[in-house]
Amino acid sequence: MKRRNFFRSIALGGVGAALTPVAKAASSLASEKMKPQTNVKQALAIPRNEYSMPGKYPGKVVKMNSAHGVVDGKPSEAVAYEMLKSGMLYLTGESDLKAAWLRFVGPEDVIGLKVNPIAGKLLSTSHAVTQSVIKQLEEAGIPRKNLIIWDRREVDLKESGFTEENYPGIRILGTEYQDENGSYIDADGKYYEENRIDRSQYFRAAIVEEYDAYTMPYMINSGEESYFSKICTEMVTKIINIPVLKNAGVSITSCMKNLAFGSISNTSRLHKELWHETCAYACAFPPLRDKVVLNIVDALKGCFEGGPEANPQFICQYNALLLGSDAVAVDSVGFDMVLAKRIEEGIQKQEKPGSRRFLELAEEIKLGIADRSKVDLKEIDL
Repeated sequence: MKRRNFFRSIALGGVGAALTPVAKAASSLASEKMKPQTNVKQALAIPRNEYSMPGKYPGKVVKMNSAHGVVDGKPSEAVAYEMLKSGMLYLTGESDLKAAWLRFVGPEDVIGLKVNPIAGKLLSTSHAVTQSVIKQLEEAGIPRKNLIIWDRREVDLKESGFTEENYPGIRILGTEYQDENGSYIDADGKYYEENRIDRSQYFRAAIVEEYDAYTMPYMINSGEESYFSKICTEMVTKIINIPVLKNAGVSITSCMKNLAFGSISNTSRLHKELWHETCAYACAFPPLRDKVVLNIVDALKGCFEGGPEANPQFICQYNALLLGSDAVAVDSVGFDMVLAKRIEEGIQKQEKPGSRRFLELAEEIKLGIADRSKVDLKEIDL
């Protein structure tokens, strides 16, 4: 099985959880007795800081719309810049763009730009949005040397165009990476990526999967622990999350999924039974909870079926950016956008029970606002 097809199969494996009896159960920590146990309560016992989720603007989401965001099938950097600029001003209430960005970051911060490159050049975080974020950070006084574009897999970053050539002066890092010969294993027989996982910080779940030699380089380790990447535990002080709006079966992959599954090792075992729980609970640990200050969803192009991979027949133009410090609130808006498109296209007739379970779990542990009646959505046409 090809690598991309392999990851597509395990990514979609978790979507069925939305339809299982367990996933239909009431969302509460008490109900987790029916699921493999996790160590989320340890995370909840750790004191928060001023930047902890849901951040500076709980429940507030700005949706920027533009019919000109995609030109001839390609996202426009000029339009993305203006959409982002307006969105930042509306989100913060500032009249000055630099002041808006400095609400979240400062020139002393090392900022991780968490993109989603898994769908290749067709449907990864667009360079139009990424370059716009970088340009505005620079204008706010953040030096390029303080920026890191990152994801789990360095090979996916390169295949999607996140290279030093396209982003000079910015570090491009993946937790999982190869040497110049394409090997994941060093001269001592160890995986290179073992140097980029932090064994002191982990999401534990009482479920184990044995990996073969082909799969192990993409998982790093087996067992009950999923270790956080040193990129988010040690290398960065703040994280700006820049996912793509895509479906994941009857649910979505956007802010929470991009953070959770993109920041830990040993994830294949979590897709089938704990997809929703992992999306919520991994974000409750300090490397994510206390560092993710801003979410910018690239919804210029997205998909309504076939996600998280790029299937051309299901790619669509949402022509929007979603902004907010509250990843849960942002995802609740994105969920409704994808659901509306799936209903419009005849994929499903109504929302499936349990499909937004990860949002409900996240709200329960105070990571953000999932209840749409409590989300303050500002929708602006550019």
